[in-house]
Amino acid sequence: MTIRVNRRAALGIGTVATAGAALGAAPASAAGRPRAAATPAEAAAQVAASYAQETARAGGNWQAYVSVANAAAAPPVAVADEADRRIEAYSVNKIAVAVAVLDKVDRGLLTLAQRVDVTASIVIPGGDGIFSLDGAYPSSVTLGHALAALLTVSDDTAVRLCGLVCPAAELNQILVAKGFPNTQVQPVANPNRFYLGTSTPRETHDLLRKLVGGTLLSASSTAFLLGLLRSPIAFTDGVRREMSSAERARVATKAGWFDTARHEAGIVFDAAGAPVLTYALFADGQAGADDFGATHPAVQARARMGRVFLAAVAGLAGAGPAHRAAAWRPSNGG
Repeated sequence: MTIRVNRRAALGIGTVATAGAALGAAPASAAGRPRAAATPAEAAAQVAASYAQETARAGGNWQAYVSVANAAAAPPVAVADEADRRIEAYSVNKIAVAVAVLDKVDRGLLTLAQRVDVTASIVIPGGDGIFSLDGAYPSSVTLGHALAALLTVSDDTAVRLCGLVCPAAELNQILVAKGFPNTQVQPVANPNRFYLGTSTPRETHDLLRKLVGGTLLSASSTAFLLGLLRSPIAFTDGVRREMSSAERARVATKAGWFDTARHEAGIVFDAAGAPVLTYALFADGQAGADDFGATHPAVQARARMGRVFLAAVAGLAGAGPAHRAAAWRPSNGG
């Protein structure tokens, strides 16, 4: 089942309320607060209306694919907005990089405990992450540490560390073999380095669905990757911003930002840990190209959508294997 609401179409028929009525569901409660849906189709309609409203408000260009799980039938597709357009995915593709590295771990070619060297020449100065802040090289870290930095604080140098153990050509071959020909890194002259490359909203969505479905990686690698994406220090400015710590633990997410682009993709889990909503949201061309914080229009739009996404599926059960979040215990050192 596909809920066919396109942001441009919604704008063409009038208000978001009109769009929601056309879908057979109000976009939110009468007071404007998000509410729990009774069925996957109703949740998809609420998600669709929220997407139409927030992307129109933020402006710029959007490409997206969002679905709601349904244990009894095909998952309703809430949003399919230029879903097959191949675009620069930026750091959202760090998920794909991690998948390729972990595929090699699953095949016994690598281990999370093996060490990679952090040299001054491999560090990307001034970028996102922690390696550029060390100020003391050379050093070495485990591959598991590099992947943790890659997917939580979106470390740019960690991309190069992954390239040391999984060169660009091999990485792309692994992704093609797994069914993602459009999710590819961009090779450069050095075979162990690459730009993060391209994907489509549909392929990013499907990669996440295969991951939580247990068909992409081993159970241990799947748990490791999802644990990073839903950890408290994973991205919180977008979809997870207006959530409690317990609610944030139900969302595995990865953002990507560069130039005017502000992307995010992830999964919402039900209370038992089963995936209940999957989203891939790509945006560029909004105002504030120099703003990489929570006040950027596209990031604000995703924060409002995230609140609606979580509320819409609050009463629904997910479908597929359960993935429980690791227990989080604040510490005061010692």
